[in-house]
Amino acid sequence: MEIAWHNVEKSEPLEARIRERVDKLHRYFDRINSCHIVVERPHRSQHHGKEFHLRIEVRVPEHEIVISNDPGDRRDHFDPNIAIRDAFDAMERRLEGHSQKMRGDIKTLTGPPHGIVVRMFEEYGFVRMSDGQEIYFAPNAVLNDGFEALKVGSAVELTVAEGEGAMGPQASMVRPISEVSLESERRTEI
Repeated sequence: MEIAWHNVEKSEPLEARIRERVDKLHRYFDRINSCHIVVERPHRSQHHGKEFHLRIEVRVPEHEIVISNDPGDRRDHFDPNIAIRDAFDAMERRLEGHSQKMRGDIKTLTGPPHGIVVRMFEEYGFVRMSDGQEIYFAPNAVLNDGFEALKVGSAVELTVAEGEGAMGPQASMVRPISEVSLESERRTEI
């Protein structure tokens, strides 16, 4: 396990909390090869400079699972303990899902995965999938030149590209779908 501190003073209590949460990850998947955690405060304006960002990278056989909690998602990430809690809760869900998939306990959906647009910028956006993973997308990935029509809260289906780009996992295709389609699929999964 490695912990990196960027733009944040190393804190023994926070490090102890992180180590405690890392030790619990083996409950969800017992073949973890490595874990790398980055605790940082991104360089931003005065109003956003005190938020915490936590990135967790866990390597398991043949896969790397990444959780990147951006402080723009939530207003309570001014408290590093909350940022740690949220990131590790998401990683636990991802590891549990990976474990179930490896055992064959869950059915994989046919067709592209779905998600909700959680952040939009002039040149790119992010979609949060149902497992909590955030996927970066560029305007050229949105079908029918529909980038301008997307907004935070838009339901989409997407195809995730192999490997990762500079912003993490990236979508090679994003297609807006109706909220009704997304809701009916959620009901059929239950």
